Amino acid sequence: MGGAAAVLVVVVLCLALGGGAAGARPSEVSIGALYTYDSVIGRAARLATELAVEDVNADGTVLAGTTLKLISHDTNCSGFVGTIEALQLMEKSVIAVIGPQSSGIGHVISHVVNELHVPLLSFGATDPTLSASEYPYFLRSTISDYFQMQAVASIVDYYQWKEVTAVFVDDDYGRGGMSALSDALALQRARISYKAAIPPNSNVETINNVLFRANMMESRVFVVHVNPDTGMRIFSIANKLRMMDSGYVWIVTDWLAAVLDSSGAGDLRTMSYMQGLIFLRQHFPDSEAKKKFVSKWNNMARNRGIASGLNAYGFYAYDSVWIVAHAIDQFLDSGQQINFSADPRLHDSNGSALSFSTLKIFDGGEQLLQQVLLTNFTGLTGQVQFDSDHNLVHPAYDIHNIGSSGSHLVGYWSNYSGLSVTTPESLYEKPANTSINAQQLSNVVWPGDPASKPKGWVFPNNGQPLRVGVPNKASFHELVSRSAGPDNVTGYCIDIFNAAIKLLPYPVPCQFIMIGDGSKNPNYDDIINMVATNSLDAAVGDFAIVRNRTKIAEFTQPYIESGLVIVAPTKDANSSAWAFLKPFTLEMWCVTGALFIFVGIVVWILEHRTNEEFRGSPRRQVITIFWFSFSTMFFAHRQNTVSALGRFVLIIWLFVVLIINSSYTASLTSILTVQQLATGITGIDSLISSALPIGYQAGKFTKNYLIEELNVPESRLVPLSTIDEYADALNRGPKYGGVAAIVDEIPYIEIFLSYHCNFRIVGQEFTKEGWGFAFQRDSPLAADMSTAILQLSESGQLQRIHDEWFTRSSCSSDDSDTGATRLGLGSFWGLFLMCALICVFALVVFFARVCWQYYKYSGSEDAHEPSDDSAATTTGQDEVAEIQRRKPKRLGSFKELIQFVDKKENEVRRSMKRRPSEKDNQAMGSSDSQSVP
Repeated sequence: MGGAAAVLVVVVLCLALGGGAAGARPSEVSIGALYTYDSVIGRAARLATELAVEDVNADGTVLAGTTLKLISHDTNCSGFVGTIEALQLMEKSVIAVIGPQSSGIGHVISHVVNELHVPLLSFGATDPTLSASEYPYFLRSTISDYFQMQAVASIVDYYQWKEVTAVFVDDDYGRGGMSALSDALALQRARISYKAAIPPNSNVETINNVLFRANMMESRVFVVHVNPDTGMRIFSIANKLRMMDSGYVWIVTDWLAAVLDSSGAGDLRTMSYMQGLIFLRQHFPDSEAKKKFVSKWNNMARNRGIASGLNAYGFYAYDSVWIVAHAIDQFLDSGQQINFSADPRLHDSNGSALSFSTLKIFDGGEQLLQQVLLTNFTGLTGQVQFDSDHNLVHPAYDIHNIGSSGSHLVGYWSNYSGLSVTTPESLYEKPANTSINAQQLSNVVWPGDPASKPKGWVFPNNGQPLRVGVPNKASFHELVSRSAGPDNVTGYCIDIFNAAIKLLPYPVPCQFIMIGDGSKNPNYDDIINMVATNSLDAAVGDFAIVRNRTKIAEFTQPYIESGLVIVAPTKDANSSAWAFLKPFTLEMWCVTGALFIFVGIVVWILEHRTNEEFRGSPRRQVITIFWFSFSTMFFAHRQNTVSALGRFVLIIWLFVVLIINSSYTASLTSILTVQQLATGITGIDSLISSALPIGYQAGKFTKNYLIEELNVPESRLVPLSTIDEYADALNRGPKYGGVAAIVDEIPYIEIFLSYHCNFRIVGQEFTKEGWGFAFQRDSPLAADMSTAILQLSESGQLQRIHDEWFTRSSCSSDDSDTGATRLGLGSFWGLFLMCALICVFALVVFFARVCWQYYKYSGSEDAHEPSDDSAATTTGQDEVAEIQRRKPKRLGSFKELIQFVDKKENEVRRSMKRRPSEKDNQAMGSSDSQSVP
């Protein structure tokens, strides 16, 4: 038993020793760090990285038994030096690199780590173009500028600004940030109107020139995205250029927060010229670990004589070390070994001092990278976890505003909930809410200390007046024309434009440019295209706001309503002794007269048996039918109806008569008083269906509308330019080379009719649009001019300008008195049909009732006719003889049926009631005669 136990112990020890040898951890692991020692970011990040390595080595739960060694190199804020330092760092067999702080250096070094399979965690390279798809071994342990520019765009949209001027350093960091800002603003329907690029390492004179040119532009919203070490000079120069005064807006990215955090309190008090700035700072939730680290960092900085303070990049650098430490710990726990192999593509060149063969590929780089991507812990910056795009989850920013007493918090932005005054971490557990109600910020102090929000836009102060294109028309000079005044143009449209310009809160010098030679109208679409191609800044005149123009230009609020109408020649109606017959057509007269007689006959039939007024001699009854029929036209009939069917028919007929009388009166009045259309055109439908030529104003959109929308052949369209051409074409008519009608907008037609009264508007307005002023796309001036036009309308000045230019006495343009037509059967056949059907229905009911009475009456007469014997033995022979005389013995012929119908209703009813009593008397008499012996 003891020998077996000894063998078992030996086996267990061997297995233990073997397993331990296979999973043995290295005693030391080297990681690299790249930053610029003497920089705002570098000073904070270097000390934070060293403190993180100390904390990792002091923590027994991470990398137990393995010491983390940090090898730092100074990139000296140079892409070339940074590349050399990175290569030298790779020679020292590091398995991960912290840094660099510069996006430009990050682009270069990412190529190196991709080849050598070494994960690179940058705490300061925020350029969004450093993507995981191009650089798989690059990971950003800070927030990408992609999210920061979304925060900037949200602020711009919150204050309803539409254009910004971007001030940025012209390197990978600045250009990548501006690309992200442009995309983010586009989602908010805003844009970068001017890019003020500052070359790296620029002197004061260069920055002054860049800002001076930017100040000449219209936008007063400046977004500043530069390096922390040189960015502060921008504000001192801007202050000298008076760009920190009232009306300006400055939104600064997180580099300013790093500078302010690194500066002392005394420096902040001297920055009075920075009041009103809005800047972003990476958001970190408060925690005990964060407070302990800040205290530890400050103590160490004092001991080392570091004058600058801790900024956000120090927190990210600290967490980056812990990300690497956790990943290496999981990497070693999985049994992986740290091995390097030579890259056969790298070899020493003959005669070269560069030793490329010392660069080794980290064999476990892919596995370590996967462990880094699986990181999930709570660090000083909050939750540390990567998404599928290798970005940190829950990016968030604090929004600060600099006032007289320093900076103060005005809100937050997070990718989860947008703008809010609530901390982002308190919203992560709630449903995402990016509604308008959630988008809010606290009050902001603006530059110049105004309480109201700056407009964000002014007219550009570049010395160039606004180039305003004006059509030089051949006619309709009331709208716009050349003049000898200071503006060299005048007219209704010009007066409205000048009145609106005066209401703007900033001066706008204008230069009016006449387009066209004045002998014929210019093409209005060509003028709008000149605005779209920057040949003109604006177009002022009688420009209709139509679909194809709004695609290339920005229009103001319409200052006058307009729409297409038809104008046609008219002629006076000739007086005639038979004018009273014109309201109805011959067909209408015939059908109406026939219906009068028909209704009279129907009422006579229904009333004849019950109403004494409808009985008498045949001559009297015929006269009654005609008198009753036509007297209902004036509601003067004297005969009363007593039957239910007769009254029902009469009520319907009186309703029909009322409509006929009203229509006749209205039509006759119109015929006797109005003018008649000379061409028979009554509206757009009849104009299109005809083959007559149509006139239109040359240069206007009317031609395209008639062809494209109404499918009118171009061969039918005749261009006209002047009022005289309008009148001449209409007077000549289609037979003599003129036009049947002209299609144009209402303002032109009003002016035309004020000169020529023998024409009229026919039909209804068949389009709805308005006239507006055209500006270049996304021009803020269009919105401000729209507001000014609304002010003119509300104050009544818009109407006063209209009355001033349209005071000429004009002919009535109401089309209600034009083109009166005769009423035909088509307008009343439904009414007549209804009346006829009701009459037929009443007749059917009446004759059905008569037939039923006839059947009952005929049956009783046949069954109870007395025999000759009974008549001889019955008393009262005279009475029986009288009954036989009054009742026919057989009722089978049509003549007898007519005689029955002609009888009075009361007489028929008495006869039918008498038959049962006679039957009883006859039966009693028969039984008595049989009982006599």
